[in-house]
This record gives sequence, C-alpha cells and structure tokens, in this order.
Amino acid sequence: MTIDLDAWTRHVVRRHFDPETGSPYWLKRAVELAFDPRDITAYDQLAALGHTDPRGVDPVDLLPQVASTPPAGRLWESTGTLRGPCRFVHTATMTLHREHWQARHLRSAGFAPGRTWLRVCPGGPHALGRGAGQLARHHRCTVHTVGVDQRWIRRLLRDGLVGAINAYVDHVVGQIVDVLQQRPVDYLEAAPAVLTTLLSCRPDLVSRLAGVDLTGTHLTPGTYRDVVAALDGGVVGHRYVGAAGYAIGLPVHDGGELMPYLPAYPQVTMAVVDPADPTRTVGYGELGRLRLTVLHEDLFLPNVLQRDQALRYRPPAGWPCDGVANVAPLQAMLTLPTGLY
Repeated sequence: MTIDLDAWTRHVVRRHFDPETGSPYWLKRAVELAFDPRDITAYDQLAALGHTDPRGVDPVDLLPQVASTPPAGRLWESTGTLRGPCRFVHTATMTLHREHWQARHLRSAGFAPGRTWLRVCPGGPHALGRGAGQLARHHRCTVHTVGVDQRWIRRLLRDGLVGAINAYVDHVVGQIVDVLQQRPVDYLEAAPAVLTTLLSCRPDLVSRLAGVDLTGTHLTPGTYRDVVAALDGGVVGHRYVGAAGYAIGLPVHDGGELMPYLPAYPQVTMAVVDPADPTRTVGYGELGRLRLTVLHEDLFLPNVLQRDQALRYRPPAGWPCDGVANVAPLQAMLTLPTGLY
C-alpha cells in the first residue's frame, strides 16, 4: 500500500474538524477537548480522542458539511448487540471503497467471476445485505439470496426459546436446500453456523459447490476444516463485515488454527487491546478485544470497541497496519445473544 497512514490521518481529522465545513458531531466534541484536534499529526495520536460510541448519534451529524447540503447516501445499521444499533450514512465514496475491497477479497480468495452465487445473510438495514447487488455488478455474477433476520434470532436467544430458534434455522436452511436442489449454484456465502447446519443435514449439496465464503465472527477451526473437507479442493474464503468496518481473509495456517484478516486500509484499521485497559495494545499473537477505527473522508470513528475478540496478527511485509486473527465473540460478553453472525 502506498498511502501513508499518518498523512491520511491528518487529512481526515482536519476535514472533520474544519470549523466551517466539518461534521457537526465532531465540532461539538472539539469544544469539550483540552486541545485542538487539528494538531493531531499521526495515527497513534488518535488515542487522545478517547473511545467513540456512535450509538444514539444522528448519522447525518457524522457527515462533514462540505457543501450547502451534506453528502447523500443510504442509512445502514449494525445489528445492535451492545445497547442498540449504530447508524451510518454510506456515501458514494464509502460505497466504492467497500466494493473495491469486496472485489479484492473475491480475487485473492480465488472465486472466479461469471459464476452463480447463493448469499444467505441479513437484509433490511444491515450493510451485509447490499453485497448481492455489488457482487452481481462487479463480479459479473447471477446471485440468489436468502434473508436472515439476525435481530429475531437474537431475541429468541435472549428469551431462551430454543425450539423457536431451531425452527427458524430449519426455515432458513430449507430455503437454501430449495435453491441448491432446483438451480445450479457454484458458490455459497453464509455464516459459519448456517454452514454447520447445512453440512449436518445435506452434506451432498455442500459437496457439489465449487466454493464457500464464510462471513461473520463465529468461525472456528473445526468449522473451517469441516467445510474444506466437504468441498474437497473447492474455494473457501473468509471475511469480517460490519456496518462500519471491513476486513478480508488472508491464507489460513495450520488447518484453520490461525485465520487472519487484513482491514480495508487506510479507511479501516483494527487494533487488539487489553480488555481491562482498552488504551493498551497487546503484543503480537496475544488475545484481546477488537478495536476499530474508521478513517473515511465521510465518516470518522476513532477507537470503537467491538463485541469481538481476536489475536493481534503481524501482517505481511509492506503492510502499514496491524492485522487480526481468529475473530470470535468476546469471552466477557458470551452471555449476550449475538445471533448467527
């Protein structure tokens, strides 16, 4: 990558804190700070801004007011595991950035263009659902979809309605089976939990696929190995997708024991921090809480603590930011119903 992270940080910070055209949220925060944030010159200095919690913030207030009207875009939401959803406007440039990284992921994982896909993912307000249209346009694909209501699953989990959960998962898997039986499908994208259920009931349908893309934060080494064995030489990709953050999977090591990701630099970076002291980054190979920073021209979110944990991963030579590996729900939050993703 040729973009200097410190230079990009200065550009984004000054854009969002410009007194005339900055974002209303950050201009209000600037008044509360004991220093001028426009004096920030390096990425590491973003720690001085503390942790950002965008829940309850008007998403339009996060946009820089660079014109007489703010940039236009669609509103997307996180699934809201921690105290309700976060809402963000995705402007045209943000959408292009995500599409670039989706295309990069597909190429690096080995998914061929021009094939037929089945995507099983949340729709509605969730950014993951937009991927079907992007996939069709940029990878020249035909795309089937099956919707998953992530918030309904989480409500059933919270209420302990195990029978209803199983019935809903059977409903989703039944739709997958219906498509795979009736139409030729090359690639399937779904959460690891969905793949596990499909493998248990219809391994014959999985074995006919040319590839599987695993999306979400519940990917275990065992699930990865099961999918690899079922495909017997087919493509297996993995990636981390959120309303604000995006990371693509790198080659897996030791049969799934180490599953690394690289964030969509420079607009997205990730750090792994001490859960008891989120200002301290852990050492390479150590486990900690995932902290996300968004440095987009139209969205600035420094130091957002995620519901996930990960290993800090040393990236390949020449990559200017940390990677993460073995993303999973944070152990301290396992009592929270996180759903299928």
